Amino acid sequence: MLKQELLDILACPQCRGPVKEKEGGLICEKCHLLYEIKDDIPIMLVDEAKKLDVADN
Repeated sequence: MLKQELLDILACPQCRGPVKEKEGGLICEKCHLLYEIKDDIPIMLVDEAKKLDVADN
């Protein structure tokens, strides 16, 4: 789990919107993208994000 201070400053690199921590990653609900967290480091690269179904959010 990431510290709240880090979550407060992170934003989706695609839309600059907020992200929420869920299921081992950070989710942008606007873009429907999941940014994975590996070794406690969020991988905030649009090219490596996983596209989510709208129902997954």
